[in-house]
Amino acid sequence: MNNLTRKQIGNRTIFITIVVNILLSLIKLMAGFIGHSTSMISDGVHSISDVISSIGVFIGFKISQKPADFEHPYGHEKFEAILSKVLAFILFMTGLSIGFSAIQTIISNSYIKPQMIAIWAAILSIVIKEWMYHYTLRRAKKIESTALAADAWHHRSDALSSIGALVGIIGARLGYPILDPLAAIVITVIILKVAIDIFIEATNQVIDKSANPEIIKEITQYIQSVEGVLAIDCLKTRIHSNRIYVDLEISVDPTLTLIEAHAIAETVHYQLEHHLHKIKHCTVHVNPLHLPGDAPHKYHHTHNE
Repeated sequence: MNNLTRKQIGNRTIFITIVVNILLSLIKLMAGFIGHSTSMISDGVHSISDVISSIGVFIGFKISQKPADFEHPYGHEKFEAILSKVLAFILFMTGLSIGFSAIQTIISNSYIKPQMIAIWAAILSIVIKEWMYHYTLRRAKKIESTALAADAWHHRSDALSSIGALVGIIGARLGYPILDPLAAIVITVIILKVAIDIFIEATNQVIDKSANPEIIKEITQYIQSVEGVLAIDCLKTRIHSNRIYVDLEISVDPTLTLIEAHAIAETVHYQLEHHLHKIKHCTVHVNPLHLPGDAPHKYHHTHNE
């Protein structure tokens, strides 16, 4: 997938979610005030945080698509991972806010019987937010965007929040008002776990974590398929946002000319970048094969997976 297509899909997805979130936030806030439902008002505020989150994703996604320049020769993709960490933090704080509010309600015993309009608003929110979650996550996977995936989970957290609000509203109307804050506490735990998972994944992309074993195995197979490669001396990978950098050292016949050895390295380079679209760049260093009995050359390393 080229950058233009990735950018178009990302921008379109974010624009749709921002518009839907604004409309849904207004509906939930009005329903909360008219229906005297504190949980629905809180849910509306939660949706407003989704709007802020989506705007942040839009800005971050736009910056991450900028081409490499003199000051950033490796591109700007990591900005997306940094943004994912920010969104994870927002999601985490949102979860804490919901949980804290629920605990306060239980302690103060300040329950309010909501009206039917709040129930319909909660149902509408659940349906729309769950659709938005699947819609955004599908596109996040398609363009391999961690920031968009984080935004998708923000939609899921809002759907869970609306489920809690619905349970609480129905419970309050049936004479069990404590169901509202109890459901909110359960939702808080789920939201916090998702936020931590997103934060860890984004951190791995920033600290140059290696690619997963399946990708490394696939890279190794392509290298070994190239005629003239006698050994893999060193193979290092590092995740760069949604792409991968590869640093590689191979051994070739020491009697080859420089031109012949270079041709083998170029073939390896082409094989990896052509067949594995996740690889952004591959650097190949050529060593003469160290044979038993020969003095070890300076650049020989153990193959590292």
